[in-house]
Amino acid sequence: MLQQELEFRGINRKHLGMYFEELGGKPITNQFPYIYKSDNWCGEIVGEDELTITSTFKVNTVHVRFYASDEETLKELIKNYRVKTRRIGG
Repeated sequence: MLQQELEFRGINRKHLGMYFEELGGKPITNQFPYIYKSDNWCGEIVGEDELTITSTFKVNTVHVRFYASDEETLKELIKNYRVKTRRIGG
């Protein structure tokens, strides 16, 4: 099984879990690692930390791991997940 891990900053862990569900994953666990499974892929929210940029500016970081049986499915899952996590300033 192929895997890739990404780090997301400034996005709530619960929202990251909802994105897996919106892509067709079913929640398997309710604690770290949060696991979401579909017929073709698996996603895990592995951990959450806080990153200190300055003494007053801190952001959360969440590590997410993606699994799929083939390269095409893995690429498609990550592409669709990144669309959901995209933040555009304004």
